[in-house]
Amino acid sequence: MKKTTASVGERCLPLSNLDKDLYPSFGFTKAHVLEYYRRISPCILPHLKDRALTLKRYPDGVEGDFFFEKRCPRYRPSWIETADVVHSDGSSRTACLVNDLDALIWVGNLASLELHVPMARASTPETPDFMVFDLDPGESVDILGCAHVAFMLRSVLAGLNLRSYPKTSGKKGLHVYVPLNNDEVTFDDTKKFSRTIAEVMQRNYPDNITAVMAKDRRKGKVFINWAQNGASNTTVCAYSLRAALKPTVSTPLTWDEVDDLAAKGHPGRLQFIFSQVVDRAEKYGDLFADVLEQRQKLPY
Repeated sequence: MKKTTASVGERCLPLSNLDKDLYPSFGFTKAHVLEYYRRISPCILPHLKDRALTLKRYPDGVEGDFFFEKRCPRYRPSWIETADVVHSDGSSRTACLVNDLDALIWVGNLASLELHVPMARASTPETPDFMVFDLDPGESVDILGCAHVAFMLRSVLAGLNLRSYPKTSGKKGLHVYVPLNNDEVTFDDTKKFSRTIAEVMQRNYPDNITAVMAKDRRKGKVFINWAQNGASNTTVCAYSLRAALKPTVSTPLTWDEVDDLAAKGHPGRLQFIFSQVVDRAEKYGDLFADVLEQRQKLPY
């Protein structure tokens, strides 16, 4: 194992195998992964802050085996912040918190290409800060179909005085976030509400939309995954890399962009790789910043 050290933030971190090709079809090494996360850190860190992180690790790159790691590794440095997550059965685990650049580079060095976070902060585990609709295309549907459904969903939510924000999943689908930042809301509230919206849309657009998880019900339709809104669920963080042939990123968008890119009729236009996302962040800043700040209430 090739090791080196690098000055990151306030610390000197040991790094390993920087020349390891984690995206062999693209020629994207661990060094490239760490440099991406360093450059995007001003945008991604606010979305990771104080959330119990689930690492999706690819020690042999995206073409090799992977594993999820919900427990913060015991060999973590003493300065890594952690949180105890209590499960419904009374058991608990210690999770990593990534609250600064040093911690972000440390988890990246573990070949944690994908960073997944819950909807609640560790300090308020029963209170979701946002609600998410995960739009997943079934067989014979692509991300353009998800874009059309996203606009339908946006219209329904707007009719309930709820603003929403889109981002790519980094793979085939789209995510639509509804910020809440309201300490009165619970996961029972968001799960019931999101399920109701998904089922109403399924009834109104049965040829295009399904709210049923079964794979055989998704052919030719977009599945609105409302079940993501559970206390134990996580969703890939905004600005996280995804494990694909190319180093794609879960990328925040504006609704005007979704409209424009979908109108051009090319699914590839709704996929962004790391370099495009860094350029976008330098030009626009964090397009998902309002998700962390905007206060909204669900209509009861």
